[in-house]
Amino acid sequence: MTIETELAPPATSTAPVRLAAEHVRLAYDDRVVVDDLDLELTEGSFTAIVGPNGCGKSTLLRALGRLLRPTAGQVLLDGRSIARTPTREVAKVLGLLPQTPVAPEGLTVGDLVARGRHPHQTWLRQWSRDDEAVVAEALAWTDMSDLAERPVDALSGGQRQRAWISMALAQGTDLLLLDEPTTYLDLSHQIDVLDLVGRLHAERGRTVVVVLHDLNLAARYAKRLVAMKDGALVASGTPAEVLTEQLLADVFDLEARVLPDPVAGTPMVVPVRRLR
Repeated sequence: MTIETELAPPATSTAPVRLAAEHVRLAYDDRVVVDDLDLELTEGSFTAIVGPNGCGKSTLLRALGRLLRPTAGQVLLDGRSIARTPTREVAKVLGLLPQTPVAPEGLTVGDLVARGRHPHQTWLRQWSRDDEAVVAEALAWTDMSDLAERPVDALSGGQRQRAWISMALAQGTDLLLLDEPTTYLDLSHQIDVLDLVGRLHAERGRTVVVVLHDLNLAARYAKRLVAMKDGALVASGTPAEVLTEQLLADVFDLEARVLPDPVAGTPMVVPVRRLR
């Protein structure tokens, strides 16, 4: 089925572009997953990437985070090729949390969060009181101080996600990329994690890019949605602009009604039936 949804015109903004994909093609061996994709992420934005399984959402996020090199096109970080930027420099400004991050067995929460300071360490600048203060602040800000001595693998799913976000906070990056941070969490812990990410955006000015499956949570928390299908970006704009009944049919093969969320006023998708 041909997708009829057109890209929304880019919003007028004076904010600088922090991260951009230019004509990016991404592949695993000979299998092309994303092709000729353009995307700009401006400073201080909160963007959710949505789309059906296998459409290339997580692959795109990996490329934006420098974990996957494009076979064509390029990713730019602050106007420079991210592939040619030294790893330590990237790590000072960009943090990426994969879908299921794994900590070494027995590593405590405090030690995990302290690892966020590694990009700032050199043989001339070793661990300092400033680093200790940053780690303590990150633990406190994410309500993890009381769990600092507990092994990460002994935490609940929601606590574990907060620990990883605390590490990213200690890293001091102002760009945060999260791949399905609510995977395997019950609804209350999904809200807990997304509330924390929302606070990082609103109170700390973090530029956030998150891959989410739940369209209603994406609409509630993100200010901009990017919809993908079959490796292409098919719509971009505010949640109200993107989450239309036509797009849900075209992209998700779903007949649905879009109603105002009675709490947030954002679009709320009510499924009716699968179209195929």
